[in-house]
Amino acid sequence: MTQRVYSVVLLLCLGLMCPLATGIFMDKLASKKLCADDDCVYTISLARAEEDYNAPDCRFINIKKGQLIYVYSKLVKEKDSGEFWAGSVYGEQYEDHMGTVGYFPSSLVSEQHVYQEANKTVPTTDIDFFCE
Repeated sequence: MTQRVYSVVLLLCLGLMCPLATGIFMDKLASKKLCADDDCVYTISLARAEEDYNAPDCRFINIKKGQLIYVYSKLVKEKDSGEFWAGSVYGEQYEDHMGTVGYFPSSLVSEQHVYQEANKTVPTTDIDFFCE
C-alpha cells in the first residue's frame, strides 16, 4: 500500500513539473543558418523595418514600418526559398521587455548597426521551426 501511494505521488509530481508541451513542428525554411556564435544567442545586428509585414504563420513575426528588430540569425538561402532572418521586435508598449522571436523577410529591413559578423554556419533544428 505504501509503495502504491509513493508511486502515485511521484507520478503527480512528475506531471506537475513536466507539463505536456503543446505545439507543432512546422516545415523547415532552411537547413542552415548564419550566426555570431555556435548557439545563435548573440545579437548580430540591429535592423529597421522599411515596410509592414504580416506573419503568414507562427514561425514568423509581424513587423511595422520603422520598428527596430534585433537580428540573431540569418537563414542560408536555399533553392526556391526566400531569404529570412530571425529576430525580435520591441513594440512601443513593451520597450523594456524582450519581444517575440520569429522570422521575417530580409528584403523588408535595412541593417542599421552590425554588432558582430554572422560567420558561424550552424545547422537548423526542428525546434527552430516549432510553434506553440
